[in-house]
Amino acid sequence: MSKPTTDAWFSIKTKVQEFKQLIKQKDLDLQQKFDPHQSVKDLLNDNSDFIDGILAASWRHFLGNHAENLCLIAVGGYGRRELFPHSDIDLVILLDSGNVSEYQEILTNFLTFLWDIGLKPGQSVRSVEQTVLEAQSDQTIMTSIMENRLIIGSAALYQKLKDEITPDKIWPSDQFFAAKMQEQQLRHAKYHNTAYNLEPNIKEGPGGLRDMQVITWVFKRHYNSKTLRELIQYGFLPESEYNQLIAALHVLWRIRFALHLLTGRSEDRLIFDYQRDLARQFGFSAGNPLYNEDVEQFMQFYFKTILELQRLNEMLLQLFNERFVIGDNSKEEAEPLNHHFVVINQHIEAIDNKVFERQPLALLEIFLILQKNTTLKGIRATTIRLIRKNLYLIDDSFRTNKAANHLFMEIFRQPHGITTQLRRMNRYGVLAAYLPSFANIVARMQYDLFHIYTVDEHTLFVIRNLRRFSLEKHQHELPFCSDVFTLINKQEILFISALFHDIAKGLKGDHSAIGEEIAKGFCKQHDFSAHDTKLVTWLVRNHLAMSMTAQRKDISDPDIIHEFAQKVGSIEYLNHIYLLTVADIRATNPELWNAWKDSLLKELYSATHSALRKGLQNPLALKDRSLEHKKEATDELIAQGFTEPELEKIWQHHVSGDYFLRYSTDEIVWQTSAIAKASETDLPLVILRSQTRRGSAEIFVYAKNVGAIFSLSTATLDQLGLTILDARIMTTNDNYVLNTFQVLEQSGEPINDKYRVTHICNALRNNLLHQTVKEHRNIHRLSRQAKHFPIPTHIKFHPDPLNKQTILELITTDRSGLLSQVGRVFNKNDINLHSARITTIGSRVEDMFHITDLQSQPLSDPDRQERLRDELIYVLDNIKPKKTTYAVK
Repeated sequence: MSKPTTDAWFSIKTKVQEFKQLIKQKDLDLQQKFDPHQSVKDLLNDNSDFIDGILAASWRHFLGNHAENLCLIAVGGYGRRELFPHSDIDLVILLDSGNVSEYQEILTNFLTFLWDIGLKPGQSVRSVEQTVLEAQSDQTIMTSIMENRLIIGSAALYQKLKDEITPDKIWPSDQFFAAKMQEQQLRHAKYHNTAYNLEPNIKEGPGGLRDMQVITWVFKRHYNSKTLRELIQYGFLPESEYNQLIAALHVLWRIRFALHLLTGRSEDRLIFDYQRDLARQFGFSAGNPLYNEDVEQFMQFYFKTILELQRLNEMLLQLFNERFVIGDNSKEEAEPLNHHFVVINQHIEAIDNKVFERQPLALLEIFLILQKNTTLKGIRATTIRLIRKNLYLIDDSFRTNKAANHLFMEIFRQPHGITTQLRRMNRYGVLAAYLPSFANIVARMQYDLFHIYTVDEHTLFVIRNLRRFSLEKHQHELPFCSDVFTLINKQEILFISALFHDIAKGLKGDHSAIGEEIAKGFCKQHDFSAHDTKLVTWLVRNHLAMSMTAQRKDISDPDIIHEFAQKVGSIEYLNHIYLLTVADIRATNPELWNAWKDSLLKELYSATHSALRKGLQNPLALKDRSLEHKKEATDELIAQGFTEPELEKIWQHHVSGDYFLRYSTDEIVWQTSAIAKASETDLPLVILRSQTRRGSAEIFVYAKNVGAIFSLSTATLDQLGLTILDARIMTTNDNYVLNTFQVLEQSGEPINDKYRVTHICNALRNNLLHQTVKEHRNIHRLSRQAKHFPIPTHIKFHPDPLNKQTILELITTDRSGLLSQVGRVFNKNDINLHSARITTIGSRVEDMFHITDLQSQPLSDPDRQERLRDELIYVLDNIKPKKTTYAVK
């Protein structure tokens, strides 16, 4: 390429500035004209036309005499004249031959100019033959060039391409349809086959714009149609459903347009950073700024739109399959099924349009038939439409009809298809019609990091998880749960409890208590026995009890176990709440499930099971538990070569009376062996074992009780990127500390690498030795999403008379160095920390600290509690306490 003359260079530079200014002005114009409540179709078309003008002028300038020999074609969304403010501009530059070299310089100048003025062209440069060859082997290229539009250049060359990509020459409509179906399935799988994620992708997620485009592509491929309105003409949709389809499409267009303007880039993810701004733009305002009604209402509006598109996508693709692939079967070829339904192409079809009017119960019966006939693939699209049209028949008289109640319960008793049919019932609106209380949670989002699905989707995931416990093919996932499930007499009790456990979310008040009343009414209407009703309502009311006990209380304490066993009351109830708890946690956010939670719940289950077998009137005495652990540890250590006098000497000087209560036998053996082998010069002693019975790594610190050991330890572990799950702090009779920390990698994985183990121990020992933590970049970083969920620090004090301690409950936002900050405040205020229970739910911390004063007395003085509370809130939230006069003691 020859260097341009000075005049030419200045001319190009001037043009770049002029075009940049034009584009900037257009962006401002789009922003001013955009109204979130009005269709953006005209704005999309106008933006496309504007870019056409820039490209045509640039093309003529750079190609000169060649401008009419080649052609510039818009493809993809730009080819449809649907150009969003910051979308890529997809182009095909079509050559009149395969020889690129003769045009390389002028095309390079042309494309460079486009980048210089701020456009983002996605281009391919090919001849007609090359384009057809690549499209033959890649349906995505075929899809892109289907949506073509000539911007400028040779009309004859453009027509030649169009003639070569018709279905009779390349990608017949049946093959194209099959390829797009496979592509859609793979794309949906990336999003766990649900559109109801906390931060959905408006373009690629299930029910998003891409699903709408799939409908467009396969329909146009078969009929060579110009608009989707021809769906009515060809009998695929009545006008009312076509209007619903277009209305839903326009909602997604408006949201995507707003996203582009808000972010200044091609952004398709509805992430937390933008949800509140978008909610306000679309007219959803929060009554109370401390709550998130605005965001939740906006997202519910979005999810209901997605639900509509998913249903229409399912119906249309099924009809396309019949028309394009199988052939248009007639009613004469239908196989009779019963008085209400026939089978066509392995799908259930209503026998006529009046079947539900004659027999409303068929609205439930159809789902039961699908469960019982595993060869059937689903409900025919015309019948889905008929179901939707007749939902009004599911009224109060229908809901109180005993035959309807029997059909509904039979769905939960079947050996197959429970989750699949409940999802269908939800998608078609039947579930919300039959259970009006369920309508409250359809598409309802909870704006936090803990719940990553909408409430209805979460509920169906819980049922799915319970169902998997019963299936042999999934036994390898959680074998213990599968074993417990075999002890369940009626699976429907679990499924109904799951259906109602969150039914009252979004209503004012305790959702568990309100849900209990709703479940009680359901059980009464559906003729549950008194025993089964009591079990279901107890599970709904107490569905959080087991997870809270396992994660927030010391389940090595026999009194905690006895208290929980009293609440549960029987092994039957224990089996049910254990399975419901595991299924619930895994359905709330799969990433929060790990080996630690699994082992905690198993341990609580086993200890409670043992307590219930022995009888609630005979709890295991603390002294007996202590002696039992001590004897077991003694036997194991003697087998390792220690003598009983050696062990008594160690334990006499180094441990206090409750040591054998608070640690398991294997922990006592491991720690005692390490202490016995260590000399004073080895202190502080830091050892780590990678795998414990709870699936976590355990770090043990033995040192002289000097300095801020807890604060330094937690700060170091935090900087090393470890998640602290549990901490037990003990001071010996001769003023040594025995601290243990249960940890996992930040990813939730255990620590397996030997180098990593050595590095952790060396770093922690070095920091304790020098009583400092070097400042460096912390690899334990808070996620991007967490900043959108600030949780004000809240502190409560609870008496613990049994242990002669005070429990400090801390609720706050998770952040780096939290435990270290708390530890420093304790040191400053002469607080002894005995143990800490660490619970992090999403971005919410719920920690419990067992504390005393330096004389090992509970913190019973209200003024001292208040001072400690004020200082923690100041350190964690930077909120100074109100001026308070504390009583002088």
